Amino acid sequence: MLRTEIINEGTLHCFPPGLKYEDGSPVNVEVSAVVFDGKRLILASDKPIPGDDRSAVFTVTLTDGAPDPDSFDYLTAPAIKSATKYEDFALTVDGRHILATTGFDRIDDESHDLNAYNHLLIWPVGKPEQVQVVDPDPRDGVEGSLELRRKLDEAIGYPYYKIEGLASIPSQPDFDGESDGMLLFGVREQGRDYADFEYACRVVGAHYRVTQHGNLEFVDKLQEHYSFAPGEYAGVRHICGLSSLEYDPYNGRLYLMASFEVEDDIESDGIENDGIESNGGERIGGYLWSVTLTDFAAGEPPEIVENSHGHTLEFEHKAEGLAVIDADRLFVAYDNDRDMTLGRIGERDEREACEAPYTVLRVIR
Repeated sequence: MLRTEIINEGTLHCFPPGLKYEDGSPVNVEVSAVVFDGKRLILASDKPIPGDDRSAVFTVTLTDGAPDPDSFDYLTAPAIKSATKYEDFALTVDGRHILATTGFDRIDDESHDLNAYNHLLIWPVGKPEQVQVVDPDPRDGVEGSLELRRKLDEAIGYPYYKIEGLASIPSQPDFDGESDGMLLFGVREQGRDYADFEYACRVVGAHYRVTQHGNLEFVDKLQEHYSFAPGEYAGVRHICGLSSLEYDPYNGRLYLMASFEVEDDIESDGIENDGIESNGGERIGGYLWSVTLTDFAAGEPPEIVENSHGHTLEFEHKAEGLAVIDADRLFVAYDNDRDMTLGRIGERDEREACEAPYTVLRVIR
């Protein structure tokens, strides 16, 4: 069983305070994706950040384990700016390419108006200007990973779903073809439509290879490879859905994060959670699991991650993005939607709309 302790936490300023959309509504940063490329963190908000020199995707370097605000930079390649509702990032197994997925949670069968929500992107580490769309519609001029969406439809088996996890792991032991690894997609929601669904923790995927032109192609069929039920764990007190996947190459394991946003009347139960208290009423938060690649391949259930007191780690904020920094440290990004409460992070009660809260954890061995 893995235990963790908080070694740093704070907020990252993602755009000028008071930024507004053209209709006058305020911009609120909602970080839903993060990955560490070995030199810098790449993060994304699942809501657009307006401005010719801005985008929903941005980078920041780590200095002494914390984001350096002076290093903040936006990624503004047209394909990166045009995709909407980023949900997760991943590194290819060889660490040479960044992959980014949107939610795939909406499509218009009569037009291409919602294609921006259906993108898988790839670009070489450090070269976002070389970004390409993965598995696009074969018709010229049609934007989006619409062929991938068709494959996701078949693998997931529901008319509505939301993708919130992405990870690249080494090829599975029983795969007898040639590939550069397996690409995994985490399913958070599934059902009839956006108003009639259930939360899920499913993983579908397929083996892939990166072509000589720097794009990604699948080499076998996209299908379900893993699932688990968070409610079967004694320390999980809320219904939640998968919110991030992250491969840890240093320790040969996969992290699975799930988040929740519920209204209930659970009273504080006295469990120590690194200073995080549970209060009645509306609440957000999340949990974290890990599974070795051997157990993943065998379909064994993951182990829930604990806090430094040996109790189930329950995040105070809505945990949506996870990045492995090194063999011992994890970076957690939060998408609190319109919840402005900072809680234990910082000395103020509330964050500004431009601030994204984060936590750095150390895995205790």
